[in-house]
Amino acid sequence: MIIGIIPARYGSTRFPGKPLADIGGKSMIQRVLEQAKKATSLSKVVVATDDERIVEAVRRLGEEVVLTRTDHPSGTDRCWEAYDRLVAEGLEPSENDYIINIQGDEPFIDPAQIDELAAILDGSVELATQMATVDSAAILHDPKEAKIVVNEQNEVLYFSRLPIPYLWDIEPDQWHLHHAYHRHVGLYAYRADILAKITQLPPSLLEKAESLEQLRWLEAGYRIKLVATTYQTPSVDSPADIEKILGGL
Repeated sequence: MIIGIIPARYGSTRFPGKPLADIGGKSMIQRVLEQAKKATSLSKVVVATDDERIVEAVRRLGEEVVLTRTDHPSGTDRCWEAYDRLVAEGLEPSENDYIINIQGDEPFIDPAQIDELAAILDGSVELATQMATVDSAAILHDPKEAKIVVNEQNEVLYFSRLPIPYLWDIEPDQWHLHHAYHRHVGLYAYRADILAKITQLPPSLLEKAESLEQLRWLEAGYRIKLVATTYQTPSVDSPADIEKILGGL
């Protein structure tokens, strides 16, 4: 069973109430739900939120929602509480359940992007995420874009905000023309038993240095499988981003 969970926190620092923001006549959380439910790989789709206003909005849509604690440091932790609550409330778990963390601020995520990640979840995969080719120097050198070093089994060796590897004797603005760099695309899949374990790990040194929670999992010895994607889904970090998205439709 593969469950799609959409973490939806009300108290965003830059955009309070973001999940309920109106985007062309529909709330953001409604748009994410509608897109996620088109994915053929998901057994169910559930919203995990910390706020009663979002709970009410989702229930008015006739969709499933779980009210979680307000103090979760990440969407990963919120996903685990939601899954654990679903099981406690009667969901029958199976041996190789997976949870896909669907970003609550991507109102136009393509369902095929979810399905291509789900396609590799065969029971042996502990954790999985997506990567896209870096095609410009601007993206390569942007510290907001996490870059990925990949091994021959399409697993993560390392995430960094810096472009690695360093190319000797080549100008940095030309690096992407001489090496296949990849950036992280933040759709995560967790095997349920692994999700239970990684949410108990304390913050790690590399995680603190790079401000990337997935480094905690690598430091603890977990394997993260990668799926290449060509989907470019716009995310919403501020009200201005909504105007940009609507202007491009």
